[in-house]
Amino acid sequence: MSTKDFIEKDYYKVLGVPKDATEAEIKKAYRKLAREFHPDANKGNVKAEERFKEISEANDVLGDPKKRKEYDDARALFGNGGFRPGPGAGGSFNFDLGDLFGGGAAQGGGGGGFGGGLGDVFGGLFNRGGAAGTRTQPRRGQDIESEVTLSFTEAIEGATVPLRMSSQAACKACSGTGDKNGTPRVCPTCVGTGQVARGSGGGFSLTDPCPDCKGRGLIAENPCEICHGSGRAKSSRTMQVRIPAGVSDGQRIRLRGKGAPGERGGPAGDLYVVVHVGEHPVFGRKGDNLTVTVPVTFTEAALGGEVRVPTLGGPPVTLKLPPGTPNGRTMRARGKGAVRKDGTRGDLLVTVEVSVPTDLSGKARDALEAYREATADEDPRAELFEAAKGA
Repeated sequence: MSTKDFIEKDYYKVLGVPKDATEAEIKKAYRKLAREFHPDANKGNVKAEERFKEISEANDVLGDPKKRKEYDDARALFGNGGFRPGPGAGGSFNFDLGDLFGGGAAQGGGGGGFGGGLGDVFGGLFNRGGAAGTRTQPRRGQDIESEVTLSFTEAIEGATVPLRMSSQAACKACSGTGDKNGTPRVCPTCVGTGQVARGSGGGFSLTDPCPDCKGRGLIAENPCEICHGSGRAKSSRTMQVRIPAGVSDGQRIRLRGKGAPGERGGPAGDLYVVVHVGEHPVFGRKGDNLTVTVPVTFTEAALGGEVRVPTLGGPPVTLKLPPGTPNGRTMRARGKGAVRKDGTRGDLLVTVEVSVPTDLSGKARDALEAYREATADEDPRAELFEAAKGA
């Protein structure tokens, strides 16, 4: 996040709360919006993903009392996005944000200016202090994305799987310095900050990564032959990753801090694991519920009875079939489904399929012939024809 973005963005408006909102109100607003715009609930919706990022950024600032105070102070000073000249000031007033944040006096100002600058105000948010001119900044590690394929049962019950990942990490040959002698020098262009200022018009000065040191703040006099002076090299590692119970096919899981290592003491990135789930020969899935189709005989459907139904990874359950059960009726075995986020389980949905015999014995055929004669006066299609005539 740039300094300009920080000053101009109205985080209160993003979360839809007033400026005097309490911590509880901010937390409640964030949770409501996060559920609505979470990527898992809006797959493929780019606008929802961008909105979720804005909401998370706003909560990161307003949800932290210290950051919120720094934000409010900065907005008050700059008038919610624009610098406010003092009373009686006339004409235009051009200045460089670098002067304010770096500790120099404001351009055109009298003795003393702003003294130590505004570095202290924004230090906690941008990792910049009033005297950070020669200090290189920590850098967060890159996020990594990987894929894993689970069996149907593993997805329902959860599993620990090995993942082999390749990412950029500190070069072992030069200990991450980029210099084969381990003695890089501070970049003279950005003075070790990794950033350079550029004019944007209107008196503002924005920052870009330094083109000479590529944002590292250091330059290798004798570039390492392995990383070519970048301080980073390809690294492979195998991790045991726990996939939670109840994941669905295509779900993207975020594991914080399991991505590429940071640089110069920066935090590690995150690991995103996309889960693929294989099919099961017997069971299917509908949300948190499992599904199964169970064949029953004509007599079981007509007269009723008890049928045993298999469950995934557990003992069978017995369901009572009421007399006159039609083909396709679905019954429910509670608590025999997939694991929900709160640890409870969904249900097993059992669909009845009446099995029609293709090979009858003589005795069975005689019994069915007798049944046909006994029900000769019944016409199950009578209502169908009556309805067709009236339409």
